[in-house]
Amino acid sequence: MQHIHFIGICGTAMGSVAAAMQAKGFTVTGSDENVYPPMSTFLEEQGVQIFPGYKEENIPETAEVIVVGNAISRGNPEAEAALDRKLLYVSLPEVLKEHFLRGKRNLVVSGTHGKTTTSSLLAWLLKSAGVDPSHMIGGIPRNLGKGAAFTDSEFVVLEGDEYDTAFFDKRSKFLHYLPEVVIVNNVEFDHADIYDSLDEIKLTFRRLLNVVPRNGMAYINGDCPNSMDVAKGAPAPMKTVGLGDDCELQITDIDYGSEVTTFTLDGETYQLPMAGEFNVRNAAMAICAARFSGFSADDIRTGLMAFEGIARRQEVRGVVNGVRVIDDFAHHPTAIGLAVDSLRQQYPDSRMWVIFEPRSNTTRRNIFQNELATSLSKADIAIVPSIEDATKVAEEERLDPEKLVNDVKASGTDCHYCKNVDDIVALVAKDAKAGDTIAVLSNGGFGGIHQKLLDALEG
Repeated sequence: MQHIHFIGICGTAMGSVAAAMQAKGFTVTGSDENVYPPMSTFLEEQGVQIFPGYKEENIPETAEVIVVGNAISRGNPEAEAALDRKLLYVSLPEVLKEHFLRGKRNLVVSGTHGKTTTSSLLAWLLKSAGVDPSHMIGGIPRNLGKGAAFTDSEFVVLEGDEYDTAFFDKRSKFLHYLPEVVIVNNVEFDHADIYDSLDEIKLTFRRLLNVVPRNGMAYINGDCPNSMDVAKGAPAPMKTVGLGDDCELQITDIDYGSEVTTFTLDGETYQLPMAGEFNVRNAAMAICAARFSGFSADDIRTGLMAFEGIARRQEVRGVVNGVRVIDDFAHHPTAIGLAVDSLRQQYPDSRMWVIFEPRSNTTRRNIFQNELATSLSKADIAIVPSIEDATKVAEEERLDPEKLVNDVKASGTDCHYCKNVDDIVALVAKDAKAGDTIAVLSNGGFGGIHQKLLDALEG
């Protein structure tokens, strides 16, 4: 099998794997409806031919394997052509498993929250300690420069997503990752478009723990009842990690300084250039996996203090006239609350604005109508816009942004409903004052709101 065609090639993971397959000597082609830099340029530099748009004729006659991206569904012309022609079609996780993970030491970071930060920290700790691990992460760690890379190292660090694999494989992606180590940061309900209940999500995490080998290890959040329930009866060797007295690896002596957070884990003291309890928990999990992998506490301490964070995770986009604009990816009620707590630790004297875009498949639904109000009430001023593509969610299942705003107001927090980005920018430009922190929480581009806010604040 020498010619591989990727449908949906310009996604970060798809593009990175396509380039790595080209480097292995395969002939690689691909298509996507969104062909633009930097991924298109990167692939062209690797010698990968890209076809814009999805058309049956994009699949070359010589193509022997079709890699179907997670976002591709039935009705896609190329997916239909692959089925009609009875070509061998596979998912991206299957390609990863067979060409990059088999025989390697795979460290898989899972959980509803904190996957990107924990996997970024872990990959950096290993690289800082002298190895150059392969990694596949759903964000861009500043120390690593890109979200995915494949090396000759025996180590692979993977952000383990519980989302489904492909239209023809509804198992979670992480079930393909051949883990030696699994981290379960936490387990909550999410992805309402593919899961009907928390029990369904628990089941897929149980399946993950079922494939951890006897010479591996699972690190479980001992303070999370759902994580503990998932771990109950699992055959994997495991240790619990957390703040509670019952945790086998207990986090103690946390000291939140102005620049550095200090804490102790398993008798060793570490420093982290990040704020917030959830980042301490993320770091503790990364430390545990690095120690299991054979790295010393001293090497880990050095790596932690050199960690530069991740793009779109509490990233300061600019400060104008004393007003700080921050970009953050948080979009689940728990993550929103933790993000606000962390920002208050970093900027204790600041008036805290939170602009939340209900954009994910779950937050556009009314599943978390009440929980979102509780999380946003932690702000001093909250803003909620209208729902993007609202008609894609049935009205009776749809989040009610105006009710959300009224519920937040009822808690005592100043809250505003704005129909669009321009209205939000106008409101902030009128009322923001020096010393304020404006946190934009979204898992999308949000209409370029960050730069628009900075430009308006200049005026």
